[in-house]
Amino acid sequence: MRIKSFDNKVAIVTGAGQGIGFEICRQMAKEGAIVILNDIDELLASHAAEIIQQEGGNCTAYAGDSGDLTFIENIVNSAVSRFGHLDIVIANAGITLFGDFLSYPLESFMKVMNVNLAGTFFLAQAAANQMKMQASGGSLLFTSSVTGHQAHKNLAAYAMTKAAIEMLAKNLVVELSPYKININTVAPGATITERTLSDPEYESLWSKLTPMGRAANTLDIANAALFLVSDNAKQITGQSLIIDGGWSSVSPSPF
Repeated sequence: MRIKSFDNKVAIVTGAGQGIGFEICRQMAKEGAIVILNDIDELLASHAAEIIQQEGGNCTAYAGDSGDLTFIENIVNSAVSRFGHLDIVIANAGITLFGDFLSYPLESFMKVMNVNLAGTFFLAQAAANQMKMQASGGSLLFTSSVTGHQAHKNLAAYAMTKAAIEMLAKNLVVELSPYKININTVAPGATITERTLSDPEYESLWSKLTPMGRAANTLDIANAALFLVSDNAKQITGQSLIIDGGWSSVSPSPF
């Protein structure tokens, strides 16, 4: 029998009802992980978990707002109470609210900050406090974006959260390394998901703009994420891996 990379590892992934988060859950479950799949949409979370279960994976849906501090504490405590430990936490949840900087409303700004920044920060905090008590430590991963590296029209608020998330990972190296916790980010570029496919021109446009000749798919991002939270990457920490088919090297604008 093949030894699976994540046998008996317990993982939480937020914002995973579809898209990149779902594919990360799916691939980790295939490799033996016990996955707690979160999404704010209860039906979406349940459906996603059912798909993974039907494929033979061990996956539990846990719906709720990953930007809410009480919910964050609950999902971490639930994972530990049920499975005894917590090995991997991937803060993938995030929202994108486009808008011109000169007229960007406070309400949109605060929503983006709360989910993307506060949600990531306090999930990492809750997970790290649990991992600190474990002799084995653990792995944290944040989902950033190529927009944290290159300017993109109408995404000032979103982009600043993604750059901040990467700095958070770098800063936490100082505080979490003594507890055998490594922490990194993945920064996807243009990626084909259910959301981006709502734009019928998205795939063809970004395939032309991307040096590798195509936009990424969710498996491209999931493969990188799984490596960074695997035992093979324990000596990698505080890093951000851009996955954009080379776009950020040339940065042609879609506008």
